[in-house]
Amino acid sequence: MDRHTEVFEIPNSAPIELSFGHVARQADGAVWIQQGGTIVLCTVCANDKQVDTDFVPLTVDYRENFASSGRIPGGFFKRDGRPNESEILTSRLIDRSLRPFFPKGWRYETQLIAILESYDPDYPPDVLAGLGLSAALALSSVPVEQVVAMARVIRREGAFFLNFPTEIAESAELNLVVSGTLDSIVMVEGEMREVPESVLVEALRHAHGMIQDLVRFLERLQATYGKPKRQLEVPPSYPEVQAFIDRQVGDELRRLVRQSLPKAERKAAFEQAFQRVSEALALENPDWALPEVQKAAAAYFAQLKRQVLREAVLSEGVRLDGRQPQDIRPITCEVGILPRTHGSALFTRGETQALATVTLGTKEDEQIIDYATQRGSKKFLLQYNFPPFSTGEVKPLRAPSRREVGHSHLAERALRQVLPTEGDFADYTIRVVSDILESNGSSSMATVCAGALALMDAGVPIKAPVAGIAMGLIWESPERYAVLTDILGDEDALGDMDFKVAGTEKGLTACQMDIKIQHMPYEVLEKALLQAREARLFILEKMRAALPAPRPEISPYAPRVYRIPIPFDLIGAVIGTGGKVIQEIQRTTGTTVTIEQDEKGGVAIIYAQNKDALEKAASIIREIISEPELGQIYSAKVKLLKEAGAIVEFMRGKEGFLHISEIVPHRVEKIEDVLQVGQELLVKYVGIDARTGKYRVSHKAAVNGGDSSAGSAASRPSQPRSGRPPRSRPSSSRPPHRRHP
Repeated sequence: MDRHTEVFEIPNSAPIELSFGHVARQADGAVWIQQGGTIVLCTVCANDKQVDTDFVPLTVDYRENFASSGRIPGGFFKRDGRPNESEILTSRLIDRSLRPFFPKGWRYETQLIAILESYDPDYPPDVLAGLGLSAALALSSVPVEQVVAMARVIRREGAFFLNFPTEIAESAELNLVVSGTLDSIVMVEGEMREVPESVLVEALRHAHGMIQDLVRFLERLQATYGKPKRQLEVPPSYPEVQAFIDRQVGDELRRLVRQSLPKAERKAAFEQAFQRVSEALALENPDWALPEVQKAAAAYFAQLKRQVLREAVLSEGVRLDGRQPQDIRPITCEVGILPRTHGSALFTRGETQALATVTLGTKEDEQIIDYATQRGSKKFLLQYNFPPFSTGEVKPLRAPSRREVGHSHLAERALRQVLPTEGDFADYTIRVVSDILESNGSSSMATVCAGALALMDAGVPIKAPVAGIAMGLIWESPERYAVLTDILGDEDALGDMDFKVAGTEKGLTACQMDIKIQHMPYEVLEKALLQAREARLFILEKMRAALPAPRPEISPYAPRVYRIPIPFDLIGAVIGTGGKVIQEIQRTTGTTVTIEQDEKGGVAIIYAQNKDALEKAASIIREIISEPELGQIYSAKVKLLKEAGAIVEFMRGKEGFLHISEIVPHRVEKIEDVLQVGQELLVKYVGIDARTGKYRVSHKAAVNGGDSSAGSAASRPSQPRSGRPPRSRPSSSRPPHRRHP
């Protein structure tokens, strides 16, 4: 067993080590990649027989073993189960980076698997998994066209960091994962804190420098240790069939792409054109009716369709729906259309439409995160749904697809940057749901726009509205290309770039880019970002026209929230034994109360459906944490009888000692003669016992000032007045006036 290890040094960070030849030896390619204490096993396998499909049959699976963190999975079965959201997102990152470099005729089922075997929190595994799978491909017999590498670039306090420990990413203003080849960037995804476009371009240049070094490193591995590459079976070509199709429908397709038809009509027209040419082929030559020829004819037709669409844009600047390259489809924005939701918005851009809703919840509504690499909770959730009717199709409703998970994450990143981090809204759990009602390109960016409007409609004081736009590219050469604004679905499929950009008026908050060409100059990227900014500002104006700012009041159906500081030593009093006190507060007031604490103390966070319930719960908690006033009279209840006196509760959560001599003016032989458990009486707070440190109260001092002339009355302790007497409260005794009713 030959074990080979190669090391890639990273300045001021742990090196990346690649070992192979000693693990997973039945796989076509296998790499053990390590940085710090993080280790990922990456494997490649491809079948020997081709499958009948018109796409590359590639599957990328990334998994995290709980054992990698020294943990046992939760749940009944205690087994690593279906992929979680983090694993799906990492799988998509790697898939989007590597898929474009499989040969177009590759029809062998191929599976790339990356398994996290050891996890060091200082070194994230996602980039290592992508780099390891690219290395495994390079060492395997799968004939990928180019070697790809992946890197993470972070900008913090104006400085850029590449593949640095996790702690550097904390408080970063830019965090991107970038994939590329020696010649070009091919995939970008990440989030930013309203940074200008120039910072994004600078970050990509920094990342590409390391990517180029990593590609050279992997190419040396491939040249030294790689297997011979498979010879791709070239399918038979039919030039006569191709020429016949061009003669039969070439001019018709050229007219179709200039007729500005709606999506459904255009799709039907293309299908009818192919149906006619397919029948004409069979009539022209019986051999052309054979399945293999018809399959080739479908590919030729799709190729011709792509050519005429691209030529119309490059030569005349005419797009499928009649727009010029920089034009945006008509936009309409509506807010508050669902009366019982906490916030809602309908955003329509051409034939793409997103309906977003916002729900405000309590801390108990936070999503619990329990992954091998992450533990905690999440209080901002965005979920993107893509029902089949949005494209006029009939499909079963299943669990969210990988695409839906990916689009949810992108839109969530875009909006997360503008959420309030201080004040009452920092205590809310916020859930945004976007249902795509109609789709013809850029539905994820429509989700960003609809989500921002719905947040403002819900009264969430976001820092600034966020808009998103999808940019495309038709590329022939550096001298002949077109950058497209607000691309359609067909322009995405037939073009050379899908670049989703989201941000505020100030700067970018998230982006996602996939490039399908071998090389894209940075000048083209800068042009795309400039066009995207102009489009974003235009969309923001449309959104402001519908709703200029967040509503001053939240929905009457949304919970109110209020915070009360609690001293450390009184947190237990508010919670009570086994949570008894806090549960009683919630039960009697109909509120939800949570307790948080840090190094400064504790805080009670109250969520209520109305102001009265909020104030009632706040009043109870204040009473528990407030100190009694010397000389003040309180209504008390006897909790326990002792030989020397009684324990009485005279404020919520506060008990005092009523000495037997302080009950009535005359001598009492047995306390049971004058008091019973559960009995209510008035007491006067007279101070703290110097010896025991407990509160002392007096009944006889509360009744007629403790005068002995009240003996006959005092022998039967007087009943308390209805309600407790007023007493001074701190200045914050009532919640401040909120914006809501």
